[in-house]
Amino acid sequence: MNNRKQSKYLAFTVKKNDELLPFIEKALNGISHTKAKAILANGGAMVNKNTITQYNYPLTPGMTVEISRHKQSGNINSKFIRIVYEDHDIIIVEKNPGILSAPAPHHPFNVKSILDNHLKMSHQKCTSHVVHRLDRETSGLMVYSKNIETAKMLTENWQNIITNRRYIALVEGKMEQKQGSIESWLTENEDYITESSPVDNGGKYALTHFRTLRSNNKYSLVEFKLETGRKNQIRVHMQDMGHPVCGDMKYGSNTDPVHRLCLHAYMLCLFHPRTREKMCFETPAPDTFTKVFESPGTKQ
Repeated sequence: MNNRKQSKYLAFTVKKNDELLPFIEKALNGISHTKAKAILANGGAMVNKNTITQYNYPLTPGMTVEISRHKQSGNINSKFIRIVYEDHDIIIVEKNPGILSAPAPHHPFNVKSILDNHLKMSHQKCTSHVVHRLDRETSGLMVYSKNIETAKMLTENWQNIITNRRYIALVEGKMEQKQGSIESWLTENEDYITESSPVDNGGKYALTHFRTLRSNNKYSLVEFKLETGRKNQIRVHMQDMGHPVCGDMKYGSNTDPVHRLCLHAYMLCLFHPRTREKMCFETPAPDTFTKVFESPGTKQ
């Protein structure tokens, strides 16, 4: 392992197959398990220049692991969000299900309000700015800006700045296809339900790529990559395919195996709006999504 001096990161080359958490423990000369987990949880480790928070992220020979020398900012006492990364311009958070991304009438408590309180308590003279949203019951990674200039860059150049967004979902039934794409045109009716049309009806075009990761006779674990970011896009497209997202009663689900909407935004890659540095953040899918495959009596 080779250390690189005069850098805010210590760099190590992977020599043999390993997982990220035990690798960090060994690389830092027996650092405690708790401290190693804290480094990952606070976005203090990169693999091949991508920030990784997944404890069991697989490492193979030749990869470069960089570990921050400094304590990561972003410690926040909240059961609703975790700050993954923070700098002068942006904050990357992992949102738990059950909280709104942005303010709404009669709902003053939301991710933005938590971030604004964090910025105030840490004596930063700024507020957070919402540049995109996740549904209340969807968990996962989001980016907020810390100033108007960055917010404008993100909103006006979203398609060029955001290079990759991926989700993972537990859906009903066994997927017939290993991978593929689905497209439709989406409109919202007067009851705020998103409706899908296979032909252009004046709605917003939506394209979703999917890949089946795992399945049994009851459920499938599916990864999604979005080409467009329409409201409820994945949820509607999975209803179209006859495999609604588990726990999504709004869009056709009849099951609720883990007592939540089983949709998680696990990857967010972007060019930093100011520095143009390529950044990629990943967080593991909730354990509850995979535990259903361990139930007795289900065939893989």
